[in-house]
Amino acid sequence: MDKMMFIEIGMGIDLHGQNVTKAAVRAVQNAIHHNSMPGIRSVLPGNDLANMKVNVRLAVPADADKLDLVAVKEELPYGQVSFEVVAGGMLTTSGIVLADKDDRNDLAYVVIASVEVGY
Repeated sequence: MDKMMFIEIGMGIDLHGQNVTKAAVRAVQNAIHHNSMPGIRSVLPGNDLANMKVNVRLAVPADADKLDLVAVKEELPYGQVSFEVVAGGMLTTSGIVLADKDDRNDLAYVVIASVEVGY
């Protein structure tokens, strides 16, 4: 990315089920669902949203090998999306094991997302 325009940070949690993808999707949603970039097209090469670059850095606490980046990418409708997955986030207790929520244990997965937008 030559020109970085925006960086948004989000957090997502899967309280039950220990699903790192669900937490990552929620982190990306949290990062992007509170803003609009109405002028972005005017600064992109060719005034085309296809030329926007979106880099997503995900800090995941566990199960990085189970992270479904295709599912996370579906939250980002425009641009050329790339990912960087790093160790981070948090494992904490949910305080209860709920079999009907597919809990394997009482861990809640917290993922942090940094979404960088530019061209």
